[in-house]
Amino acid sequence: MKNRSSMVRGMFLGAGAVAISAVLAFGSGGVGVTADEALQQLMDGNKRYVAGQMKTCSASDTAKRESLAKGQKPYAIILSCSDSRVPPEIIFDKTMGEIFVVRVAGNIPDPVVLGSIEYAAEHIGSPLVMVLGHERCGAVTATVEAKGKAEGNIGSIVKTIAPAAAKALKEGKGKSKAEVVEAATDANLDLVAASLTKKSPVIRHLVKEGTLKIVKAKYDLDDGTVVLMDGKK
Repeated sequence: MKNRSSMVRGMFLGAGAVAISAVLAFGSGGVGVTADEALQQLMDGNKRYVAGQMKTCSASDTAKRESLAKGQKPYAIILSCSDSRVPPEIIFDKTMGEIFVVRVAGNIPDPVVLGSIEYAAEHIGSPLVMVLGHERCGAVTATVEAKGKAEGNIGSIVKTIAPAAAKALKEGKGKSKAEVVEAATDANLDLVAASLTKKSPVIRHLVKEGTLKIVKAKYDLDDGTVVLMDGKK
C-alpha cells in the first residue's frame, strides 16, 4: 500500500515536468520582436485608434489573408474580456496575424484559456501576454452584486472573480457601487496575471527563462485609451 501511494505521488509530482516537455516538443516559432517591442506596437496602435487615425486594422484584405494561410507569427497574446465594446484588433489597430486573442467573460483563465496561451507562447513564440480588463465590466459587476454567488454556468465565472470582488467590497466601505466595481476589476487583473504562472508550469517556465513577459492593462470605454496597470496597487 505504501509503495502504491509513493507511486501515485511521484506521478503527480512529475505532471508539471511532463506538461512542459509536451509543449516544448512543439518547438518555438519565434516572431522576431522582443516583449517590450511587442508592447510598444500595441500601445502605438491604441494611440492611433484614440486619435481616429487607424491604418493597420483596415489592411485585412485578400492579400493579407493569403499571406497568412500557411502560418502565423503573432507577436502578442491578449487575454481579454468578451465584451463587444472591447475588440482587441480594433482598439490596438491591428490586422490579421498580429495578435493572438483569447476572449472570455471577465478575462478569467480556465484550463482551456491557459492551454491556448501556452500554445501561442511556446509553439508560436509570442513573447508577450497582456491581460486586458476594462471599465464597467459586466462580469465583475454581476459578481459584486451577487457577492460571489450565482447558479449554473455563469456561476463558474462569478466564482472565479469572487475573490477580487470580496477584496473590493471589504476595502470599499463608504464608496459607491461604481467605485467598488472598478476596484474589483483592478483586483481581478492582479489575480488573473498572477494565476497564469501559478496554474501553468509552461508559462511559469517561459517567464523564468525570460522568453515571456506578462503585463496588465485596462481599457477606458469612454475615451478608448488602454492604460498599463503594472505597479498599480
